[in-house]
Amino acid sequence: MSTVSDLRITLDGSERVVPGGTTAGQALDADGRTVIAARVNGELRDLAGELRDGDVVEPVAIGSDDGRAIMRHSAAHVMAQAVQELFPEAKLGIGPPVENGFYYDFDVAEPFTPDDLKRIEKRMREIVKQGQLFARRPVSDDDARAELAGEPYKLELIGLKGAASHDDGADVEVGAGELTIYDNLDAKSGDLRWKDLCRGPHLPSTRVIPAFKLMRTGGAYWRGSEKNPQLQRIYGTAWESREKQDEYLRLLEEAEKRDHRRLGAELDLFSFPNEIGSGLAVFHPKGGVVRKVMEDYSRRRHEAGGYEFVNTPHITKGNLFEISGHLGWYKDDMFPPMEVDGGDYYLKPMNCPMHNLIFRARGRSYRELPLRLFEFGSVYRFEKSGVVHGLTRVRGMTQDDAHIYCTREQMVDELKGLLAFVLDLLRDYGLSEFFLELSTRDESEKFIGTDEDWAEATAALEEAAGASGLDLVPDPGGAAFYGPKISVQAKDAIGRTWQLSTIQVDFNQPKRFGLEYQAADGTRQQPVMIHRALFGSIERFFGVLLEHYAGAMPPWLAPVQVVGIPIGDTHVPHLERVADRLRERGVRVEVDASSDRMQKKIRNAQKQKIPYMLIAGDDDVEQDAVSFRYRSGEQKNGVPIGEAVEEIVKAVEARVQI
Repeated sequence: MSTVSDLRITLDGSERVVPGGTTAGQALDADGRTVIAARVNGELRDLAGELRDGDVVEPVAIGSDDGRAIMRHSAAHVMAQAVQELFPEAKLGIGPPVENGFYYDFDVAEPFTPDDLKRIEKRMREIVKQGQLFARRPVSDDDARAELAGEPYKLELIGLKGAASHDDGADVEVGAGELTIYDNLDAKSGDLRWKDLCRGPHLPSTRVIPAFKLMRTGGAYWRGSEKNPQLQRIYGTAWESREKQDEYLRLLEEAEKRDHRRLGAELDLFSFPNEIGSGLAVFHPKGGVVRKVMEDYSRRRHEAGGYEFVNTPHITKGNLFEISGHLGWYKDDMFPPMEVDGGDYYLKPMNCPMHNLIFRARGRSYRELPLRLFEFGSVYRFEKSGVVHGLTRVRGMTQDDAHIYCTREQMVDELKGLLAFVLDLLRDYGLSEFFLELSTRDESEKFIGTDEDWAEATAALEEAAGASGLDLVPDPGGAAFYGPKISVQAKDAIGRTWQLSTIQVDFNQPKRFGLEYQAADGTRQQPVMIHRALFGSIERFFGVLLEHYAGAMPPWLAPVQVVGIPIGDTHVPHLERVADRLRERGVRVEVDASSDRMQKKIRNAQKQKIPYMLIAGDDDVEQDAVSFRYRSGEQKNGVPIGEAVEEIVKAVEARVQI
C-alpha cells in the first residue's frame, strides 16, 4: 500500500508507484552500462537525479544517439582530468561531444606532441579503470567563481550564463538556469579527484566508457573567434563497444584513402595555390574536363526540363543586398565591401537577388509561370579559416542555381516535380541512397516573414517530400532566414552522408522586391519564389563524387577515358588510328608513346584510374584488333577495333559504372 511519500511516475507508458527519494536509475533498474541516463519529462538527466511525483521517465541506452553523446562528453571530462594531472599548468577551455567523438581545448605553453597523446591516453585508461563517480553539484554564480578562480576561461563562461552559444560548444558548460559543477569522486573513499563546470548529464561512472581513442591535436581559437587566444585542441572518439570503435576506425582509414584533396593532387585535377588564397581552387586541365562534362550534362537536362539560362555579374552595389535582407541577416558570411564610385560594392554570396531583378525587368503574365531561371553562377562566401576544407567547404564556388517563380496554386506540384528532377539527376551521377531533411524556423529572432507564410511553405514542402517516398528528418531552426527548405542527404559508397541539393520556399523576397504578375482575372499578384541548388556547388559535388568513386570516375566522367599502350614503338601508329576513331565518337583518349616499358605504362594508367586500356602488339596490328584491358585488371585479347570502339562508346553514353 502506498504512503504519502510515495511517487507516481510514468515508466514505459504505464504508471507506477515508487518510494519517495527514488532516483531515475533506481526507477529504471539501470545497471549503468546499457542504460546510462534518463529522459525525465523530455529532459536528459543523470541516473542519480531524484524523481518527483508525476515524472515521465524514459531510459537512455548507451548505444542511442543521446547515450553516445553523454558517453563522449564524459570521455572529454576524463581526458581533461588526465591532461591537468600530467600538465598541472594547463587551463581548461570547452570540451563538448561532437559527431563520432569529442574534444577539449586547453591553454598550454607548448603544443601537445604525439608522445603527449600516448601519455594522456594511458592516464585516461587508468581513470576509467578506477571507476571514478560523476557527481552533479549545483552552485551559485559566486561560489562557481570562487572554486574556479584559477580557470580564466571558465570564469568567462560563467559570465555568459543565459547567452552561451551552441556553435562554439559553450552551451555544454552553462545554460540559462543554475550553474552546476561535476565532481569526479574516488569510488571507494568518495574523495574529490577532479572537477569541472558543466551542465551534464554524465555517466554514473568512468568505468562505463567501453572504448575510446585519442585521434589528433590541432590549434583552435577560443570560442571560434580569431580575435581570441589560440588554444590546443585534442580530439578523441568513444563508442559503446570495441567492435563499434574498430568499425569506425576502419571507416576512417577508408575515408583517408578517398580524401578528395589527396586524390586531386595525385590525379592532377585541382589545387589551392597559396598565392590565390584559402578556399579558392584552381582546376587543372583534367579537372576542367570533369567540370565541363558535369556542367554540360546538367545544362542538357535543365534545357529539357523547361529552364531558361541567365547570367549575372560577380559584384553588385550593396543596396541590392539591403533590399533582399542579406546585409542584415547574412553579412558575417559575406566578403567585406570595396569602395567603387563612392559606394560600397560586394562580391555576391548568392544569385537570387539578381534573378529577382531579371523577373522584375518587365511585366509578367500568369501565362509565363512557372518561370524557371537557371545559372551556373560564381558566388563568394567568407568562410572562417578553421572550417575551409578542400572542395567541400570553399570561399569561391559555382552554384548550379535555379529560381522558380510560380503561383501559389502551382507551388505544391512544382515542388514535387523539382524534387523528382533533383533526385533523378543525382542518380545519373551514380548516387542512389537518399533521405530528406526539412529545415524549419524556431523561436529565435533570425527569421523574417509571417507565421502564416511559414506554415504554408512548410506544409507544401512536407507534401512534396511525402510524394517522394523518402524518409523525412526534422531540422528545427535550420531554415534560411527567409523560408523553410528541404535538403537532399545522399549516402556515398562507404555510408557517409553528404548534404547536396536544397529546395527552399520563399514568400519574403518577392515581397521585398515588389515582384508581381498579372493574374487571369487582371489583378496583380505576388509570385512564390522557389530557390533550388542541385549540386549545392560544382566544387563541393566534384569533391563528393571523387570520394564516392575513390577517384575511379565512371567512364563518362573520367578525364581520360581510354589510353593506348603500345608494346613497342612500332605499334604506336596502329593505336593512333584507333584513337582517331574514338575521338570521332567523342571519346577522350591518349596514346602513351613514352619510352617507359609496357608494364610501367599499365601501372601508370592504373594509378591515374583510367577506365580502359587498349594494348597493341604485332598480333593486334596483323588482326586489326587490340587487347582490351579494364581498370579492374580483367583483359580480353584480340578484340576487333570496331567492336572495342562500340563497347566504349556505349558504356560512356549509358553512364555505366565499372
